[in-house]
Amino acid sequence: MDLINRPRRLRNGSVLRSMVRETRISADTLIYPIFVQEGSDIKEKISSMPGQYRWSIDRVDELLERVVESGVKSILLFGIPEHKDEIGSSAWAENGIVQQAVRHIKEAFPQLYVITDVCMCEYTSHGHCGILCGNDVDNDKTLEVLAKTALSHVRAGADMVAPSDMMDGRVRRIRQVLDENGFVNTPIMSYSVKYASAFYGPFRDAADSAPAFGDRKSYQMDPHNSREAILEAQLDVQEGADILMVKPGMAYLDVLKELKERFNQPVALYSVSGEYAMIKAAAQSGYVDEAALICESAVCMYRAGADMLITYFAMEIAKYIKEGRIG
Repeated sequence: MDLINRPRRLRNGSVLRSMVRETRISADTLIYPIFVQEGSDIKEKISSMPGQYRWSIDRVDELLERVVESGVKSILLFGIPEHKDEIGSSAWAENGIVQQAVRHIKEAFPQLYVITDVCMCEYTSHGHCGILCGNDVDNDKTLEVLAKTALSHVRAGADMVAPSDMMDGRVRRIRQVLDENGFVNTPIMSYSVKYASAFYGPFRDAADSAPAFGDRKSYQMDPHNSREAILEAQLDVQEGADILMVKPGMAYLDVLKELKERFNQPVALYSVSGEYAMIKAAAQSGYVDEAALICESAVCMYRAGADMLITYFAMEIAKYIKEGRIG
């Protein structure tokens, strides 16, 4: 056969395939989510997320040592307090669970880059992401408590804050408060495009954050919309967001690609609890090769444009990079 173009030439052997690879993954870009809980001697299984736990501060070093050993350099903290109230006051308390955890981690593991989730849902008695006015979340009142929470995290030593509430204007208000208090160099990773997704189910079990009534569709995005995602990201850029995030992951790669092409800011992707749980369940049933599926899923996310990936599989991915299975 007289063929001039033969794409298979560049697939002939593992060294050549690696040489011409278009998408490359580094452990430097992985972010591992961690759930810290008030109390002592706690390593509590999260039933809907096999292999994931809630940790008290006096035991979290068991996990953090593994994170450091894996080569993952960045973590994202979520807090589960003992006390919840209508306004989520534990969120910004000086000795709140996240604040305590940040201080401990920065002292015990200074090499780790600590990002904190800024939201109210884990701290409010009603489970919504802000201050209620009747049965609705009051956007503008919520901005003030979010800013107080972010400031308290940074004062405790957080390297970056990540507001996940989806209130209008929260990036601007957080930026203003951080700057006014001298934290002009602390970056904001905004959950710019966060959909009202069924993929969050296991997380609400993990973080004890399910709403007591209604849902979050009045502030999180409608999965039908993609142009709205561009608007949300554009507003966050104007308000001072340093990193944009899309959440969830696999089902929203088209949105990720749009943000990557339109904006100069780095774009993060959050591969959420439901994605993790589905892979785990399928693997435990013997339906899929877990390691192969973890690797392929990660490659798809980076190929679509992710500059960094928040994933419960961060340590596994780092291991597979070292082994040459992915990278």
